[in-house]
Amino acid sequence: MPSVKLRFSEVLTESFGFFFGNIRLFFHIVTIPWILSLVIRLIGSQMPRESLIPVLAEKLIDVVPMVMFMVAWQRVVLLGPHRLDRLPGLGWSARETAFLVHLVKIAGVTFLLLCAFILTMGEIDPAAFTAGVPPDPEAAAKQTLLAPLASAFIVSALIALRVSFGLAATSVDEQGSPVQSWALSRGNGWVIVGSLFLISFAGTMVTAASVLLLLGFMRGVLGADFASYVVTWTFALLVSYAGNGVLATAQAIIFRSLTGWREGVSLPSTVSERG
Repeated sequence: MPSVKLRFSEVLTESFGFFFGNIRLFFHIVTIPWILSLVIRLIGSQMPRESLIPVLAEKLIDVVPMVMFMVAWQRVVLLGPHRLDRLPGLGWSARETAFLVHLVKIAGVTFLLLCAFILTMGEIDPAAFTAGVPPDPEAAAKQTLLAPLASAFIVSALIALRVSFGLAATSVDEQGSPVQSWALSRGNGWVIVGSLFLISFAGTMVTAASVLLLLGFMRGVLGADFASYVVTWTFALLVSYAGNGVLATAQAIIFRSLTGWREGVSLPSTVSERG
């Protein structure tokens, strides 16, 4: 199979161009997963928040509607808008299960490291490290874990980004694995990581900005009312799904570029052998 050199600018241009060129289709596909995520957020907001565990559990459950959306959107990118079996959110198939299993293989360790870092940091009282105050041995021991956990998380996240384009294979019922994706991405690793990181970072920043601006505005209009939070969550979740839509588009484009995949044509034997 001939080597392919991805271009950072082309990946970004094609990804954003495809997404915004199909924005009406995005609203059609995202509707039910968006509503499910909002319901999960509303239920989660009623749970006790004495610890961070309910927040992490909420994020974990929210992966389900996100998988529904990403599978459908990547199929649109690779197969066209008329090849959806059903509207995402109206059912769960073996395809979504395979995608979820593949996602766990890619990002499971990263998520566990993030949970460990957040939970460890949340248990440390900053006042314990005030100048002149004798350090608490238990708190100091926990603090020593933060640096290696943070380093491991960063490395794991970079690896996960590099191989995440392989999720697109699962969306179109092809076999995929992190090992296969790593082999395919040789020579393009930093382009893949850079483009996917930029898209993810931009989506996160836009979502955070929308939350801050809209929540401030709604509080001014509605006051400190639960309705202002509902409106803010509703809009912020839509923005978050849009960011993931661009990310899913980039993953599908990278997959197609590196494998030369087309419908009806099996992946080259060299690709299968690498997996």
